[in-house]
Amino acid sequence: MLSFSFISFGQVGGRYTYQFLGLVNSPREAALGGKIITNYDYDPMQALYNPATINPAMDNQLSLNFINYIGDVSYGSAAYAYLWDRRTQVLHLGATYINYGKFDGYDEQGNPTNNFGGGEVAFSVGHARNIAFTNFHIGGNLKVISSKLEQYTSLGVALDIGVMYVYEDWDLHITAVARNVGTQLKPYDNIREPLPFELLFGISQTLQHVPIRWHLTLENLQVWNIAFANPNNAILDLEGGVTNEKINFLDNALRRMIIGIELFPERGFNIRVGYNFRRGEELKIIEKRTFAGLSAGFSIKLNKLRLSYSYAKYSSAAASSYFGLNIDLNK
Repeated sequence: MLSFSFISFGQVGGRYTYQFLGLVNSPREAALGGKIITNYDYDPMQALYNPATINPAMDNQLSLNFINYIGDVSYGSAAYAYLWDRRTQVLHLGATYINYGKFDGYDEQGNPTNNFGGGEVAFSVGHARNIAFTNFHIGGNLKVISSKLEQYTSLGVALDIGVMYVYEDWDLHITAVARNVGTQLKPYDNIREPLPFELLFGISQTLQHVPIRWHLTLENLQVWNIAFANPNNAILDLEGGVTNEKINFLDNALRRMIIGIELFPERGFNIRVGYNFRRGEELKIIEKRTFAGLSAGFSIKLNKLRLSYSYAKYSSAAASSYFGLNIDLNK
């Protein structure tokens, strides 16, 4: 899919290297909340997040994605799948990159030096197979990652592993994915940094007699404490004492949930709506309705082309618009 984002939002980082591997890949994912791993159909972009979804319906499908991010920052991705026999042997190729633009350089005394730039790219090869005589599918992506930040360079490798259960009678998909299992082969300096490893679980189903498919994704299952106390929620009493916000079990449970709904999922025209609980909680503004966490979009199929548009709301001051194109290269 070919996508353009005109307004974006900042992301919290610092714990891991190669953070660009977690960016939203397509308008479809953006509309359904940002991390959807349960689509088992024509869309090769889905396999960049979950290689277990690689299937024959992706044969000769090409998707491109470009986003004008923050300032001079831009990123994008591409995906293509090829069925090399007439049964189930599907090879998936993917690429993801980010360009951080140009920066002004200064020395320790604040004197101007040469300008510099930075960028990162990951190339992936993926394949999935059905476990014989079962409804289970298992797949993997092998990724080679290259990064250059000013004069520092890094090289890494990572593996995505996915397992998916597809029950066609109920049109039910259940899946689990381990993403970015890997290491830096060459660190920027002398210290190797961890990759953004993540465990996800997802389930989706098309309702009987109703043209609606619902999606539920649980993200960041590798760690429990993902919620944090918002200083703006602290209570100040009459004596000047401060009571900080309490983080409980429900806070951590809800903030890993992403829900999405597709209306008319099998038709030439469909509508998509999603809500990301963690994004909605972390980016909301106290005592002001901002609709943070909400996203929506649609797609329309015109012969061999599928056009998509998505709009994701982050706060009252930040949102992203995505335009997408999927090309069917079959004769």
